[in-house]
Amino acid sequence: MPGPIQSIERAAAILRLLARGAGRLGVGEIAAALDLAKPTAHGILRTLQGVGFVEQDSATGKYQLGPALLHLGTSYLDANELRSRAINWADALAARTGEAVRIGATAFTHSGGSAGNHPPFDGAVVVVHHVFRPDNTEQALELGELLPPHATALGKVLLAFDAELAAAVRGGDLPSLTRRTIVDRVALNRALAAVRQAGWAGDTEEFRPGEAGIAAPIRAHGGLVVGAIGISGPVDRLCDPQLRHRPALITLVRDAAHAVSRDLGAGH
Repeated sequence: MPGPIQSIERAAAILRLLARGAGRLGVGEIAAALDLAKPTAHGILRTLQGVGFVEQDSATGKYQLGPALLHLGTSYLDANELRSRAINWADALAARTGEAVRIGATAFTHSGGSAGNHPPFDGAVVVVHHVFRPDNTEQALELGELLPPHATALGKVLLAFDAELAAAVRGGDLPSLTRRTIVDRVALNRALAAVRQAGWAGDTEEFRPGEAGIAAPIRAHGGLVVGAIGISGPVDRLCDPQLRHRPALITLVRDAAHAVSRDLGAGH
């Protein structure tokens, strides 16, 4: 079995040291306390600062714990922050594709069903941003709508990469919403494996008759998937006569997802 990773152990030690409440500490103080070379300590601190786990005082140059640690155990990325970082790219995607754009994030509901738009299963995808199709037709705002993970492109992306959502869905039924909805777990697992391999997901009349969707993952620091961005529209516009999603649209969706991910620090 491989042994522990030293750099992670050192990063954890720095966080514990800063958590002792002794105030801000400089690079030299941290290096001396942990018997590290100053360049090593500085490199780890810069990495922790990049992901928001520590922050540096601009006046003294000393370090303290950062606000991102407060999100651990609750949510990695606030939905409002996800929306604000993605809004310009979502508008551009709608203009380039001529289709409606939605940004989704994981949400959880109580099983058993309820009135309104709450689905009858645990685990759902909430629409945190919606851009209307740019053709001036009458459309309904879908902001806040809960989508079934197994029957939508946005949902399949999150199911493929979000272990908590996948576990919640495994514990319940897969409702049949149309004649094309995937309700067999083996078939769904195959579809999710294809999503992970291809880097995008599609649906074809699985949620609503006559509607198709294409979506791709939004990643933050370290490659963690924090949401999905996608388009939805009539099947004949998103798919060819053989119901295959159009490659040009897939490329535009994936490019938009990559752009948002870069803004969130993925790949830095």
